[in-house]
Amino acid sequence: MIEARDLHKTFGPKTVLAGIDLSVAQGESLCVIGQSGTGKSVLLKCILGLVPPDRGEVLWQGRPLDRATRPDFLRRFGMLFQGGALFDSLTVWQNVAFRLRQRMADANARAIAIDKLRRVGLAPETADLMPAELSGGMAKRVGLARAIADDPQIIFFDEPTTGLDPIRARRINQLIRGIVRETGATAITITHDMASVRAIGDRVAMLQDGRIAWQGAASAMDAAPELAEFLGKTPA
Repeated sequence: MIEARDLHKTFGPKTVLAGIDLSVAQGESLCVIGQSGTGKSVLLKCILGLVPPDRGEVLWQGRPLDRATRPDFLRRFGMLFQGGALFDSLTVWQNVAFRLRQRMADANARAIAIDKLRRVGLAPETADLMPAELSGGMAKRVGLARAIADDPQIIFFDEPTTGLDPIRARRINQLIRGIVRETGATAITITHDMASVRAIGDRVAMLQDGRIAWQGAASAMDAAPELAEFLGKTPA
């Protein structure tokens, strides 16, 4: 579904990406891990086209993501931002239906928004609340409802459990996993939360020094010596 080939990116003297090769199959859930400052967010921005790589390319369904193909790609993706990133001046349903309202009547967009809110465990009356009236866990759920509002083929999750207590984080992980399985969407998640990785990841890629230091099945993480330090294991 998505492939990065030999991605390089520097900012001044700092090399952030030093030749990233990574692919994500259709319907697969990939988690990208690594210490802070290793380039996870920059990789995501390169895939989305927010930051142009200095070298290399990103492909979507085998086609280079360029000026001709990117608009179609952008219509087919959803994103859960770190912190929710809800629009303070819009109601919950208007946030969820933000994209939908550009191409359909408000009544139809509101109905879809309420259906997606139900999918993430929020009652219909939540629709008319303002973001300031939501708890952190509710705001994450609203952000997730917005990410799936247009039935995307690809969903990006940026630190989906940051700022949540363990119980709410576990519920968000369960929701994400359930949604990915039900919809067949391809998912890319950036996270430091290894509980999230174990809950939602089919495959894991670890960034280190601007490169992929390890990638493999989530079930193989504990046996990988390259991940021992990151997982907090004491060397034998």
